[in-house]
Amino acid sequence: MAPVQQKVADLDKKNAEQDTAIAELGKGVSRADERAQGADSKAVDAARDAARANDQAALASKQAGAAQSTAEKGVAQAAQAERSVGTLGSRVENMDNFKLATTETVLFAIGKSELSKEAEAQLDAFAAKVVPMKHYVIDVQGFSDSTGAAAANIELSRRRAAAVVRYLTLDKKIPLFRVDTIGYGKASPAADNKTRDGRKQNRRVEVKLFTPDLGA
Repeated sequence: MAPVQQKVADLDKKNAEQDTAIAELGKGVSRADERAQGADSKAVDAARDAARANDQAALASKQAGAAQSTAEKGVAQAAQAERSVGTLGSRVENMDNFKLATTETVLFAIGKSELSKEAEAQLDAFAAKVVPMKHYVIDVQGFSDSTGAAAANIELSRRRAAAVVRYLTLDKKIPLFRVDTIGYGKASPAADNKTRDGRKQNRRVEVKLFTPDLGA
């Protein structure tokens, strides 16, 4: 019996050792699984970071493109402004070679910017002299009397000047590029605003015709 018991004891010992080895192996597998899961999680995080980096790169590229487009527009606008300044300078220089030939004064009713029949007749006569000409410039200046607010008077004087310009260019076919217009409001009165007749004379548009100064 002793040898048998010894073998049984040895067998139990081996079984116990195998159980321990299996348990240790299971722990190792579990730790491997944990490491694998950690690696997978890190891989997912890395992929998410890469996607975020790609999105940021795409956004930066889009912003750079927009900035370049804005810069190109700025260059184009600067070039246009330079051309405009050159054109204005040329026109001012040409004006130095012109002289005032005649002035037509058109009067308006109180607070109104519509042309009267008398005003249209004046502009008809003025246009009849101008249309056959080749070299000229027309300066249209609007004014008001001193009644009312200054800002309202400036706007009213602009509307009066615009009414004259529309009539000359649309009805009388005078080229618009030959006409300058401005509204002065109650500035530079032609008569005393303290009298009714003076205020009437100040509700006006002065149409100035400039022609080449051949003696310049």
